[in-house]
Amino acid sequence: MKLKKSVAISENGFVFNASRGDSFSTNPTGTQILNWLREGQTDTEMKALLLKKYEIDEATCEKDLYDFIKMLNQQNLIEA
Repeated sequence: MKLKKSVAISENGFVFNASRGDSFSTNPTGTQILNWLREGQTDTEMKALLLKKYEIDEATCEKDLYDFIKMLNQQNLIEA
């Protein structure tokens, strides 16, 4: 799964989907996940990076990550 090329992300979390004209803002963690997706990180790799960076249990990390990815998919920001 990868972030679509038509998606632009600013350093402060502003996200713009040029193909649809949609935009939204995300927090620093969301911005980091978007950048990891752009780099081609897998779900497993992102989960490991989040667990290393934050004091969070694995179940919560996995749920939050997959909820965010689901939202990105609904917004048509990622491709398989």
